[in-house]
Amino acid sequence: MLPSNVPQRILGVIPARFSSSRFPGKALVSIAGKPMIQHVWERALSARYLTNVVVATDDDRIAQAARAFGATVRMTRADHFSGTDRVAEVASADPASVVVNIQGDEPLIDPAAIDAAVLALLDNPDIPMATLKRRIEDPADQGNPNVVKVVTDRLGNAIYFSRSTIPYNRGAGDRIAYYKHIGLYVYQRDFLLSYSDLPVGPLETSECLEQLRALENGYKIRVAETEYESLGVDTPEDLARLRHYFELSLSRHPAPRNTLINNG
Repeated sequence: MLPSNVPQRILGVIPARFSSSRFPGKALVSIAGKPMIQHVWERALSARYLTNVVVATDDDRIAQAARAFGATVRMTRADHFSGTDRVAEVASADPASVVVNIQGDEPLIDPAAIDAAVLALLDNPDIPMATLKRRIEDPADQGNPNVVKVVTDRLGNAIYFSRSTIPYNRGAGDRIAYYKHIGLYVYQRDFLLSYSDLPVGPLETSECLEQLRALENGYKIRVAETEYESLGVDTPEDLARLRHYFELSLSRHPAPRNTLINNG
């Protein structure tokens, strides 16, 4: 049974586009015999609190592939500036009161992580947006600009997101914990629909981090902690690592004969 604070409809949206500056067509690349977008969709379906999951795309190739494995597809405009805008278009035609933006290049997304972000918003209905963080274990990630860091207040609200190392450690030794931002977002529907109209500020422009738009305009973002380690696919090198991971997983836990992965 769902908690009493769960609204009637929570929509999960997986935005997927074919064009990509670093890796065109990555949504359809094969991982363990399935297109990457299918791995994301199947894992999202296992999230406890999502009442529906759709793939949002402007590309017929992605739409056909998604329908082939049973996904609900929403076709969107091709001129969206970001995945958030694509998700907002879908949400504008759906009665869901809460909308989850699930990245289409995270084939290992943990359903429990999705649920944690959803509950962070449901438990705080006065906050318009929620996301995730994970403690950084590898010191190299602290200074890596491709690993976005986040710092939060005592209530778990985001203070800032940055590609730089935050907070700066001036003599605190190992008492400081560093957190990686996990790019999964949960929105109150009305806030999502107005998000693209918010002014873009200098912090978002400098860091190239869209979530800073909310903070720069005075809105709170609740951040839930998760053990999920984000392993997105941004480059062919990332894909090679993911394929190796799946190969190791299958060698350790072979699929039953009647559920072997289709390599076609």
